[in-house]
Amino acid sequence: MPWSELLSLRERLDDAPLAEWYEALLARAGQQPLRLALLGGRLASTPGRAFLAGYQAALRALWPAAPPSLGALCVTEQRSVRPADMQTRLDGLTLTGNKDFVTAAEAADWLLVAAREEPAGAAPQIALAVLYAGAPGVVLQGLPGMPLLADIPHARLRLQQAQCERLPGDGWAEYCKPFRSLEDLYVLCALHAWLLGVAQQCAWPQALQLRVLSLLAGCAEVARQPASDAAGHLLLAGLFAQQEALSADIDAAFASSPTAWQQLWQRDRAVLGLAAKARARRLDVAVQRLGL
Repeated sequence: MPWSELLSLRERLDDAPLAEWYEALLARAGQQPLRLALLGGRLASTPGRAFLAGYQAALRALWPAAPPSLGALCVTEQRSVRPADMQTRLDGLTLTGNKDFVTAAEAADWLLVAAREEPAGAAPQIALAVLYAGAPGVVLQGLPGMPLLADIPHARLRLQQAQCERLPGDGWAEYCKPFRSLEDLYVLCALHAWLLGVAQQCAWPQALQLRVLSLLAGCAEVARQPASDAAGHLLLAGLFAQQEALSADIDAAFASSPTAWQQLWQRDRAVLGLAAKARARRLDVAVQRLGL
């Protein structure tokens, strides 16, 4: 990542519709995940759009062959991500079932869908398939707006014998599980790139700006680690500990910043805590594996 480019930015992307906004972001950042998260967060006008940039970066770290358009990973069914609770089925190259969340809703062009494919009576076996919004048998149903990330819509997914392509490998071990860490990392990165932009614009204390920048540098190192690696999980936990240590000083800086920035951060900051329990479990496993 050319850090001088990040630090010299002063503008933000216009708030165009999401698909157009993301196209403009790709024209500036390209599809390399770290660069996409850093520049996407810095160029975003809201934490919600920064989150979207981080989420898209995580998808590209997971699947480097991802198309150059908005995508979404669809795993949750009835508020559960457990393989045994999934009812969506892959039969040959057709998918049938329902998913609770499609991030970016109708703006998403392609979807990665986790589905069961084991024979009757066997233990759950998860495949990951890709299909395109608007294809026969693919229906997106918009959900009411949420208080958190209110500018990023979500939808339910309904599939009825929808044609798809199966990605190679174990859908759970090689895609769904690693994505949890990738999303944590790249969303953390993008949101703090957004914070760095606010800090520069509002002339926050230099020491605080440097601490935010240090966290971003840490994100760059963790991005070099395999997503399922125990050491990577430990380093990621360290980044979130660093973020927690910054929290009070960031709140104090927002208190003396324009109200519009304060309101955006207060609305969306909780996104950083959504997967805290899962991260804690991964940290416990990592500590045990590393014998610490």
